[in-house]
Amino acid sequence: MTNSQPSCAASRVLDGKVVMITGASSGIGAAAARLFAREGAAVVLTARRTERLAALADEIGAAGGRALAVPADVASADEVEQVVRSAVTAFGRLDCAFNNAGFGTAGTELHETGQDVYERTMDVNVRGVWNCLRFQIPEMLGSGGGTIVNTSSVAGQRATGASAAYVAAKHAVLGLTRAAAAEYAERGIRVNALVVGSTRTEMMDRAVRTTPELRERFEGETLQKRMAGPAEVAEAALWLCSDRSSFVTGAAMPVDGGTTAA
Repeated sequence: MTNSQPSCAASRVLDGKVVMITGASSGIGAAAARLFAREGAAVVLTARRTERLAALADEIGAAGGRALAVPADVASADEVEQVVRSAVTAFGRLDCAFNNAGFGTAGTELHETGQDVYERTMDVNVRGVWNCLRFQIPEMLGSGGGTIVNTSSVAGQRATGASAAYVAAKHAVLGLTRAAAAEYAERGIRVNALVVGSTRTEMMDRAVRTTPELRERFEGETLQKRMAGPAEVAEAALWLCSDRSSFVTGAAMPVDGGTTAA
């Protein structure tokens, strides 16, 4: 009797794809790295924390996946360019990118926010996405197209308990996403953003330690009355990176437990 069921490998949604993931050393980025690798992608992981990045790449490799760790600060154009070059050198091309690296603070009013905090917030969240797009897009154009997902936030659509700098930065991410989507759609590149709600990440842990009342506020704002797990957000990024979302570009996709609907 012939088994008509498709094999597990054949059903993987990113088989043969090469994906660059920023902010990959923890949280949503690390969850995406594991998920994308299980779904058949070769993953190029970047973040500033070298040891964590290497450990994650080793973990993925031990599970049968393909992973390359390239430490970098997304705020540096030269370092981002090197990550993209490393991806192409190792795997031949770049098909997808999940520009997820982020930095933010909460609990400090605008006039009390230090200039250094403002600059780091803008550097990672805005300059970082800008740098990634500048070097990822030419590689995708050269190979006939690709998909890019940028991580924004509920703070990209309204003021939240996050700092004013973070709110401004995440609004800018949506602007970059829409502009890039409009410019490159006819050349085969789709660009979308995730509007991420409260998620259990290191950044969130720091925020609620600094301002404990934020936990109740963030959980209460969702229709599900809880925070997301990083893997839940990674699943949305996977869909947007895959061919299953082939008619989606320029979108700001909520992954927020209903926060923006309430």
